[in-house]
Amino acid sequence: MTTTYALGQHQVHRVGFGAMQLPGPGVFGPPRDHQHALQVLQRAVALGVNHIDTSQFYGPNVANQLIREALHPYPADLALVSKVGARRDKHGGWLAAQQPDELRAAIEENLDTLGVDQLAAVNLRLMGVGEDPSALGPVDADLFDRQLTTMIAARDEGLIGGIGLSNITIDHLRLALERTEIACVQNAYNLLDRTSQPILDTCTQRGIAFVPYFPLGSAFNAQNPILGHPEIIRTATELGRTPAQVALAWTLSSAPNVLLIPGTSSVAHLEENLAVADIEVPQSLTEALR
Repeated sequence: MTTTYALGQHQVHRVGFGAMQLPGPGVFGPPRDHQHALQVLQRAVALGVNHIDTSQFYGPNVANQLIREALHPYPADLALVSKVGARRDKHGGWLAAQQPDELRAAIEENLDTLGVDQLAAVNLRLMGVGEDPSALGPVDADLFDRQLTTMIAARDEGLIGGIGLSNITIDHLRLALERTEIACVQNAYNLLDRTSQPILDTCTQRGIAFVPYFPLGSAFNAQNPILGHPEIIRTATELGRTPAQVALAWTLSSAPNVLLIPGTSSVAHLEENLAVADIEVPQSLTEALR
C-alpha cells in the first residue's frame, strides 16, 4: 500500500489528523484540557503527520488557535487544510454561510487565525436545508458557479494552494471539474455508508484526493453501528486490533487516493489511529458487509 498521496501541491502521508474533536463538546468552546489538546497536535506531527484538517468554525476559532499555539512556526512540509461555508451561532448551532462574500471572509479569517499566508487547500463545504445540514437538495447551479468563482479567485491570488469540495453530489463534482482543477473532496464514507462511492470512483480516476469524514460513523450519534458491528468486532479480535483500527484500515484500503483524517482529543487514541496503515483487512470483512 502506498503511504503518501498528492493533496494539491503537497505530498502527504495518507493518515493525517482532523482537528474537529479538539474543541469542547459539540465542537464548541474551549477544550476540556487545553494542555492535552496541544500535546495531541505536537505528538501527531512528531509521529509524521503532515496533513491537518481544520476550520475556523470548529470552536469557533478554537481549533485554529490551538494549532497555531502548538505548532507555529509550522514544519515546512505541513499541509494545513481548512473549510468554509458554515458558521456558528452563540449556542453552537450550525448555520450556512454560503454566499461568495462569506466564503472569502472565512478564507481570510482562517489565514489570520492560523498565522499563514497560504493554506494548502480550502474545502467549499456545501450545506443542506432544514434540520439536516448534510441533506442536499437539487444543485443550485447559479450559486455554485458563483461559489467556485470565489474559490478560484482565492487560489489565483495565492491565498489557497488548491480548491476542495465537501458534502457534495456527483453533479457538483462534474460541474466543478468543467471549470477548474479540484485538489480534494471530503464526503462521508465508511464501511456501512458508501453512498459516495461514485464520487470516490471519479476522484480515483481523476487523481483527486478523497478525504472521508465520519470514517467511524457520525461523531454526533450516541449509537455507533460501525464500532458495534459484530463482523467488525470479530475481525478486530482475529487481528488483535481495535474495531476503530479495523474500520479505519478498511477505509484507507478502499482506494489509493483515500486520505484519512481521524480526529481525537486523546494522545493514546491518536497513536492507535496512526497505526492503521499496515493493517491488512481480510476480504471476508468486505464481503460480509456487502
